[in-house]
Amino acid sequence: MKQFILASLALLTANAHANLDTRSDAAAQYAVNTYQDAQIHTLANLVSYPTVNKDGINTPDNLDFIGFKTLLKMKAAELGFDFQDLGYTVLIGMGQQTDKVTIVTHGDVQPADASKWQNSPFEMDKTSEPGKLIARGTEDDKGAIATALYAMKAIKDQGITLDNRIELMIYLAEESDWGPLEEFMKTYQQPKYAVTIDASYPVVVAEKGWSLIAPTFASTSAQTTTYVSDLTGGAFVSQIPEDASVVLHNATDANLETLNTNIATLKDVKVAVTEVKQGIKVSVKGMSAHSSEPESGHNAIAHLAEAFKGIELENNSDGQAIEFINQLIGLDIHGKQFGDIAYEHDFMGPMTVSPTVLKRDGNAITLSVNLRRPVGKDEAVLKQQIDAALANWQASNQVTLKDTQVIIGTPMLLDSAPHAQALLDIFKHFTGDQEASFVSIGGGTNAKLFDNAVSFGPSMPGKRYTGHSEHEFITVEQLKLNLKMYTAMMITLGNM
Repeated sequence: MKQFILASLALLTANAHANLDTRSDAAAQYAVNTYQDAQIHTLANLVSYPTVNKDGINTPDNLDFIGFKTLLKMKAAELGFDFQDLGYTVLIGMGQQTDKVTIVTHGDVQPADASKWQNSPFEMDKTSEPGKLIARGTEDDKGAIATALYAMKAIKDQGITLDNRIELMIYLAEESDWGPLEEFMKTYQQPKYAVTIDASYPVVVAEKGWSLIAPTFASTSAQTTTYVSDLTGGAFVSQIPEDASVVLHNATDANLETLNTNIATLKDVKVAVTEVKQGIKVSVKGMSAHSSEPESGHNAIAHLAEAFKGIELENNSDGQAIEFINQLIGLDIHGKQFGDIAYEHDFMGPMTVSPTVLKRDGNAITLSVNLRRPVGKDEAVLKQQIDAALANWQASNQVTLKDTQVIIGTPMLLDSAPHAQALLDIFKHFTGDQEASFVSIGGGTNAKLFDNAVSFGPSMPGKRYTGHSEHEFITVEQLKLNLKMYTAMMITLGNM
């Protein structure tokens, strides 16, 4: 299958130039020489707006987003581009041609826990780690916005004629609600070419489907034998949790021995055991990461549950949640313990399964389990397997879940994208990596809403993606490379 996909893309783009033309190369170098400092300055301004969507406030009414859009409007006017504020979506364009190239990005960001950052997450830190620009949104996705703006400006400065209009689309609820964009796309004219700059290099032609299993446990217990309470962990669904904790009550000597033995086997996380009123608090410190790449982090919730393996707990909500994680997920990230749901695709790789958030409502606890699924299994079959696994777990544990939300997302796999090879040639030219090829990612971008859209950066292959983590950054050198490649991309696609 992988060979078929790559061959199909190559055949459909046989006329793409293997080497970059000198005009694009010169413009890319001009962009860096002229605007590298300016894009860093603009990025610092962009990240200063905490554009986190909040429950109960529509994005267009949120003052942080209003300020953010005002900055974008000023920047568009300064650079000589047209600007449209369409509520949830901003369009910044260059040229009045009928055909267009849409560069797709987003301006909203995930929440950030300020206690985990050396400086404010919404103030660019350029000094604590030389060479890194640290702030929420630098990699996901405001760095890409700044780069795209100055790539457009460099092309405009050089007076390069394009056959297609360049239109930068900035959506403002990508992290929380695709509904307004899906509605917008019903009337938006599909572009000649679409590229999202919200993912990875070299060229992304496949994306897994964002999915969710969220059981709610609701039960009290007599609290006369060993039980747990105050179970907590995680920040948001698309982040591998960095922290998790629970309080253990009425522990026997045998319980404590098992707990200590389990903790001693845990790797990659730090575990603290402290005495608190009426119990012992067990806290796990892992490492946050984007949940599309669970292997890049260390899941605190999964490791906390692992510490309680072999300890019989009363069947309250907290105990049920821990047993559920241990029995159906464990430390595996591919769903191999979750009934028959595990599968993989030879190009897109395996499905990933990650417990990411524990949310309490009274005596009820909802566990969010984030799945990223490839093509290769019918949605109805996967849903049936999930339901069977949940039913079997409830029966074997004599538990009735209060509720379970199941969302099964649709993966994307392109076998035709007329501009994919041109982008791959650009990547090879500027990186020197002649072995680079098309890739699949676990994340899901707005590329799914366009005809034959591919993703092109800003994250480099082999590098840990820091978006959604509590230590998000982009390097100065990466911004420089992105500016070169995005300038060349716009020139190349602008004349295809």
